[in-house]
Amino acid sequence: MNIEQLAATLAAIASPQRLRILATLADDRLHVSALARRVDMSRALLYMHLTKLEAAGFVVGGLELSADGKALKYFEATPFVLTIDLPTISAAVALSPISPADETD
Repeated sequence: MNIEQLAATLAAIASPQRLRILATLADDRLHVSALARRVDMSRALLYMHLTKLEAAGFVVGGLELSADGKALKYFEATPFVLTIDLPTISAAVALSPISPADETD
């Protein structure tokens, strides 16, 4: 993982709301309406957070049909381990070239 990927991963979970969403999905696979109720959030705002979490690989979503034919979007957390320590940061920096904007005189 390079420095840009590490920063994007950290940014994806650097929100109390997104951490709450992950904790809620830790044991349950839920459709968006049920998840919105559990985390006390509008569906529009929830979708914004879920989009960021999904792009970073923390959750996956999929459509399913209910018994009455309604399409429901379900989300579930994906297993992950995230280690943030100096060796991880150093390795990410080592994989990333220094851009002219990063250099200082």
